[in-house]
Amino acid sequence: MKTLIILSSVLFLTGCFDSDAQEKEQEKAAAKETVKISQPFFSENTKLKKSANLGQSVFDKNCIACHGQAGEGLTKDWKKRNADGKFPAPPVNGTAHAWHHSPKALMTTINDGGAKLGGWMPPFKDQLNEAEKQGLLDYIHSLWPNEIQQKYDSRFK
Repeated sequence: MKTLIILSSVLFLTGCFDSDAQEKEQEKAAAKETVKISQPFFSENTKLKKSANLGQSVFDKNCIACHGQAGEGLTKDWKKRNADGKFPAPPVNGTAHAWHHSPKALMTTINDGGAKLGGWMPPFKDQLNEAEKQGLLDYIHSLWPNEIQQKYDSRFK
């Protein structure tokens, strides 16, 4: 079981780090054009907009203290361990790695927290209902620039 957890963690983390500096710079530039929930994508889908609005409320109550306003993060170098050996909370606005992971992997992190991955995010499995957790995913998706949303959707949706 330990081997399975270690292998899963290694695979998860290798997806978080990429060495393509040019792509990272393009992603940073694109992330500056943050998508707002009111954009046409969401207005075309009322159910998705309601879910993202719920997610924003849940984010503001439970996540903003660590992931920052609109998911911008609180530290520049979220890949560098803190003095306690744990990673800081990464930004979730498209400038970090959240969009590299499937909805299932993101939901697992919401449910189980980030301790197994070297972070300190608490588990929300028993604190949030399924609609709130899905709302979080929809809200976080809404924070990403259009280009990243399209890459993500073509890969996972």
